[in-house]
Amino acid sequence: MAQTEKKGGLLRKSSASKKPLKEKVVLMYDEIFTTEDPSKCNPRFWEELFLMKVNLEYLEGKLEALDGEELMKIKDNINCLFQHCIQALGEEHPIRVVNALQTLCALIRGVHQKNKSTSGFDIINMLVGFDKAELCMKNLMESLDSLLCAEGSESLKSLCLKLLLCLVTVTDNISQNTILEYVMINSIFEAILQILSSPLSRREHGYDAVVLLALLVNYRKYESVNPYIVKLSIVDDEATLNGMGLVIAQALSEYNRQYKDKEEEHQTGFFSALTNMVGSMFIADADEKISVQTNEAILLALYEAVHLNRNFITVLAQSHPEMGLMTTPASPVPTTPVTPLGTTPPSSDVISSAELPLDADVQTSNLLITFLKYSSIVMQDTKDEHRLHSGKLCLIILTCIAEDQYANAFLHDDNMNFRVNLHRMPMRHRKKAADKNLPCRPLVCAVLDLMVEFIVTHMMKEFPMDLYVRCIQIVHKLLCYQKKCRVRLHYTWRELWSALINLLKFLMSNETVLLAKHNIFTLALMVVNLFNMFITYGDTFLPTPSSYDELYYEIIRMHQNFDNLYSMVLRLSTNAGQWKEPASKVTHALVNIRAIINHFNPKIESYAAVNHISQLSEDQVLEVVRSNYDTLTLKLQDGLDQYERYSEQHKEAAFFKELVRSISINVRKNLAFNTLSQELLLKEFSTIS
Repeated sequence: MAQTEKKGGLLRKSSASKKPLKEKVVLMYDEIFTTEDPSKCNPRFWEELFLMKVNLEYLEGKLEALDGEELMKIKDNINCLFQHCIQALGEEHPIRVVNALQTLCALIRGVHQKNKSTSGFDIINMLVGFDKAELCMKNLMESLDSLLCAEGSESLKSLCLKLLLCLVTVTDNISQNTILEYVMINSIFEAILQILSSPLSRREHGYDAVVLLALLVNYRKYESVNPYIVKLSIVDDEATLNGMGLVIAQALSEYNRQYKDKEEEHQTGFFSALTNMVGSMFIADADEKISVQTNEAILLALYEAVHLNRNFITVLAQSHPEMGLMTTPASPVPTTPVTPLGTTPPSSDVISSAELPLDADVQTSNLLITFLKYSSIVMQDTKDEHRLHSGKLCLIILTCIAEDQYANAFLHDDNMNFRVNLHRMPMRHRKKAADKNLPCRPLVCAVLDLMVEFIVTHMMKEFPMDLYVRCIQIVHKLLCYQKKCRVRLHYTWRELWSALINLLKFLMSNETVLLAKHNIFTLALMVVNLFNMFITYGDTFLPTPSSYDELYYEIIRMHQNFDNLYSMVLRLSTNAGQWKEPASKVTHALVNIRAIINHFNPKIESYAAVNHISQLSEDQVLEVVRSNYDTLTLKLQDGLDQYERYSEQHKEAAFFKELVRSISINVRKNLAFNTLSQELLLKEFSTIS
């Protein structure tokens, strides 16, 4: 018997002796693409159509092949198909529901491809007709809501979410997608929450639900009242918020695990061996960037949760055994293709804290630790555009956290100590830190470590000024909390001071190049004011009196950098150029640092001369400092512990608009290629009772 091949909706005998035969469903599609009503000749046409396995490729291709005029001629049949799809969603037989959902996906995508240049209203008219749009879309949203909340098939729920993601991302700019007005009016918010609060649903659909919610929250968020923003901001159900946190933690953990695997593979690979043989001449190649696709979609969801919902802050500190260290099952886990921006859900299941086995040998973690590790990876390389956006979003999230009173309370809690292994960029002049030697400390120490790491590793020609400003602001906000609540944090402050002084040195060394692109005095002023904060209020939050002495020692030891900075800003503030005002602000801010240097340096020189010592040790300098505080006069500077609170709408609207556009494009691409296959669905519903 001759073999039968299937291609593009055609059934062809391998002998090629006869004319190719079309599938029944393709013939039925062809009838829809005529100007006649297909149910005239066959009253059971629509009933039969939804028993046929959908040919997505053919249906979308057929829609895309028509020009605008041809499409308008068959508008009545398209409207009829759309309405019958919605009716089929209420059928008892799951096969019909599956086929209706698949057909809706194809219709929405196909009509959109044809109407890219036209407004959303034309798409609505083409799909349902203006006169029936409100009722049809209400019925569609109610059917999807019922399917998502029902006890039934997980595959159907999955397909409902795919359809909703298809609907939301049908335009690059989701705020121009007028179909979403109906998703705003007929909310599915409660259905999304139900998925997140149930361990079983969350495992199957949590990722898609969280990404869908993040996108819906961004629909016309600055132009009108978005009900998803309002509802997300008041959610207080613990199970739901924890569920959302677990989905985000799992996705970020998966990224961290992939990166760690690549890093280990890289270190034991060819370049590592070559470097050992040939020496350091190939070190740049050996330390070449390890690339794992970033996940802006899940990061956006974390941002919206932290920014909009104060109750979500508690989820950040919710303890669970570290996901990356969980024992994997012996059976192989099917891998999902990785797409740009990591829009593919992680392959591992999301595990609720109640389901996790507690093991004394497993490091306890939480969402914040997972996020800090993720941030330490994506912030290493800001030359790549996606990583730059990811790094910026990480810093925005940390800014929101650093401003929150409750978040600060658990960040600084001495009873909540964790060992946080941040990723450090390979650098020639420093050794790789041993993971096992990490101390257990309050979480704020890991945040400060991350900021110090960024400051030290990004002094380069393509200077990421915006990220540096955010970084310094986060440190400042944490210090304001410590000063206000008199928290004496046992932290290696010297590392921060050293990093800040080196940053000032870099700004001065590259003055000409940097001033052509940036106002470096804004950043210099922020750095100087951090030192002023330590000088003015350090006695209230530094851990010991000797820490305060060490601050003075560092300023005196590195006085040349402050002297050079003063000379630079004085030169520019006395000229009538564009930098006169910002430079003069730095001049005024340096008053106390200069007072310290001018007060102690003569005393140190005198001590050295009297004791006939050419070079003083650190202890000897500290002795001079301690014995001469009384005669030091400093000016009280106002506003050091004040800051402008984060505001998305006024300053970040353009960034989020572009970010959401990028996420929308990639979610759509991901849906198009590997998530709408019917095989698994049809296996589940292979028999109709």
